[in-house]
Amino acid sequence: MSAIDTGDTAWMLASTALVLFMTIGLGLFYAGLVRSKNTLNTFMMCVSALAIGGVTWALIGYSLAFDGEGSIIGGLGHFALNDVGFEPREGGTIPELVFMAFQGTFCIITVALVSGAVVERMRFGAWMVFAALWSVLVYAVLAHWAFGGGWLAAEGALDFAGGVPVEMASGFAALAAALVVGARKDYGRQALLPHNAVYVLLGAGILWFGWFGFNGGSGLGAGNSSVLAFANTMLTPACALLTWFALDLIRGRRVTAIGAATAIIVGCVLITPAGGFISPGWAMALGFLGALPCYAVIVWRPRTRVDETLDVLAAHGIAGFTGILFLGLVAQASWNGVADGWLYGNFDQFASQALAAAVAPAYAFIVTFVLLKVVGAVMPLRASEHEEAVGMDVVAHGEEAYVTGEGAILVMPDGEDHQRRPLVADPG
Repeated sequence: MSAIDTGDTAWMLASTALVLFMTIGLGLFYAGLVRSKNTLNTFMMCVSALAIGGVTWALIGYSLAFDGEGSIIGGLGHFALNDVGFEPREGGTIPELVFMAFQGTFCIITVALVSGAVVERMRFGAWMVFAALWSVLVYAVLAHWAFGGGWLAAEGALDFAGGVPVEMASGFAALAAALVVGARKDYGRQALLPHNAVYVLLGAGILWFGWFGFNGGSGLGAGNSSVLAFANTMLTPACALLTWFALDLIRGRRVTAIGAATAIIVGCVLITPAGGFISPGWAMALGFLGALPCYAVIVWRPRTRVDETLDVLAAHGIAGFTGILFLGLVAQASWNGVADGWLYGNFDQFASQALAAAVAPAYAFIVTFVLLKVVGAVMPLRASEHEEAVGMDVVAHGEEAYVTGEGAILVMPDGEDHQRRPLVADPG
């Protein structure tokens, strides 16, 4: 039995809190990108992930991901956190409860990420049902494959902090969700612009801050791999940001705030699978080069009929895909103590990474597509055109992010037109 290391435990407690805070940062980032009438609903879809992802993870997700040695899925020995206590997992130096909580924050934010594909038109109730199913049937399964002793890990695929179950899973699930739920009613007919660039920048900053726990904590201690991932999490987004500045200047002669915030996210995602496996020099190269395909997809996607609202596919799916493959090229055993990549004489490592880059997106896309079809057969997935025109804040929550002196919009239960009334205290 390994001994508990208090230094490792302290760092992992801090990392867990940092990653949990990322979901609030994501809510702010997403809320700024939508129209003002959908601000609260967009944020609430992320907030709902805190509850849904947290509870499903504790009840069954953690067990399916980390109990047993099955190649496809884990067991139920840790159902409702049975036998998860203060002792470390085999070979670990932190209490299993801390490990469980840290991994649970990954599940939470991944669920929240998917919401970016369907904001501004998906019904909140349908979203919550889908999110609960997705957290178990997609996230927990892919986490087992990559982290819990599943078949991808057995095939030699490396994934330091979630390129498989977080980034590629959320990105390609977002594509499936956008296809099933359908486009917003005004998509392609008028500009659907972000309403608050300051929210977007602040959210991106919080996410980058939290990512030091996301990647730095994935070494599960305060050792060399966490130090390397921490440093690389500073370098790759900075380099991606410079590339994005240059591309914005070439394309539009202006450096945009929305572009800068997006570049930060892309850089953080690029280094997520590779953080503890590649040198700082290669981490910088990944930022400079990896931003290119992500930028290209973001420019191309609005020209299609796919209304994947907040470009989760490009910023997470494509960036995660790129990071996974890049890792297979440039991993260095001299830095990671595990394996070299193709450029250092180990083609097998690149083949293993390519396998992960093929199967994880396919699984996430197919299962998400089927899940939404099933949920849609039981309840309506999206709001009516009238509700969408009014805005999801009022329709789903009866509140507005920005209340003027005219009062608040009300939804009448009998289906009458929406109206305003002055805001007054309700003693009841």
